[in-house]
Amino acid sequence: MQRLIVSLIVLLALIASVGGYVHWQNTRYQGALEMTEHAWAMAETYHQEAQALATQLEAAQHAERVITQYVDRVRTVRERGQTIIQEVPVYVTETADAACPVPAGFVRLHDAAAQNLSTAPTSPDATGDPDAPAPSIALSDVAKTLVDNYTTCHATAAQLNALQDWVRGVVPAEAITP
Repeated sequence: MQRLIVSLIVLLALIASVGGYVHWQNTRYQGALEMTEHAWAMAETYHQEAQALATQLEAAQHAERVITQYVDRVRTVRERGQTIIQEVPVYVTETADAACPVPAGFVRLHDAAAQNLSTAPTSPDATGDPDAPAPSIALSDVAKTLVDNYTTCHATAAQLNALQDWVRGVVPAEAITP
């Protein structure tokens, strides 16, 4: 009988230790599962961040190319404008300046257009004969001003084209088509 009790105690101890071992292994397994799930979540987060960074890098590289192209275009436009301005004395000579005085009315209209006014200004110096020569404004000065204005217009157009190129490279086509 005593042997039976000892056997039962040993059996119970063995069952308890197996149960404890199984519980310990189950706890380790659950911990490993949680760590694996956490690792997968972190991997997904890092993957999404990597994709976002790759998109940003691609956009930055595209923007750099567009900016470089824009700077080159504007430089070319400005150089062409300066070349034409240097040619003004060849095509609008001092004889032409003397023979063709610039009317004050023309100067007022040009200035109003440059300032995007709806009408010519009505300031005290804007009164008088519009056909009278504008003081100290020669035809060659008008030519230089017009060339400079057109140069600025072409530089602005190049800037707009560069912006459109940038938008086309960054924004998907289906997002900008109506």
